[in-house]
Amino acid sequence: MKIGIVAGGPREEIPQLHSYKNEIDYWIGADSGAIVLLEQGIPIHLALGDFDSVSELEYEQIKQHTVNIEEYPSEKDETDLELALNEGLKLDPEKIYLFGVTAGRIDHELINMQQLYRLLSHDIDAVIVDCHHEISLYKPGKYIVKKSENYPYVSFIPFTPVVENVSLEGFYYKLTNTNVQWGSTLCMSNKITEETSSFTFTEGILLMIKSRDK
Repeated sequence: MKIGIVAGGPREEIPQLHSYKNEIDYWIGADSGAIVLLEQGIPIHLALGDFDSVSELEYEQIKQHTVNIEEYPSEKDETDLELALNEGLKLDPEKIYLFGVTAGRIDHELINMQQLYRLLSHDIDAVIVDCHHEISLYKPGKYIVKKSENYPYVSFIPFTPVVENVSLEGFYYKLTNTNVQWGSTLCMSNKITEETSSFTFTEGILLMIKSRDK
């Protein structure tokens, strides 16, 4: 199963979700993310959160068009996104797409990106998607990256203090068995030169950000 979770990030940074309908089997709206799903005509399988960022009318619309709804108090230990991930994990998904989790408050954006580590620890493929980025996190290994016209730039950022033996093949700037540390800009703003490229590393956790200019 593949799950799409839509949170309440800035509307202008949430892509057209219909392009993911054939990939995603189950949609979760976290708080006002449920309104985004309604606006884009995507069926909501579960809506949850404290719903403090929606109007009474919007809340009634969510209840009318949602298979399941779970309401939580506004004062709670978890964010609405974390609650959505908790529910998503119960379904044992193979992949989770996260929308509406970037381009808002920087504290929310940073902690939302850290949710990728939680999913990685469960061996779940996960990606954060907005109109200008695709963000994913990786354990050591070898990975294939396809060329994308929507996101022509590719950056690799250490998620741990050191990522060891990073190699990049099929990129404009190649790299061979190089250690990359926190603060290094060595792997920023690269481009794929082949239809598919690959990257490998042996230790650490690596963040890949595919992007385009605004």
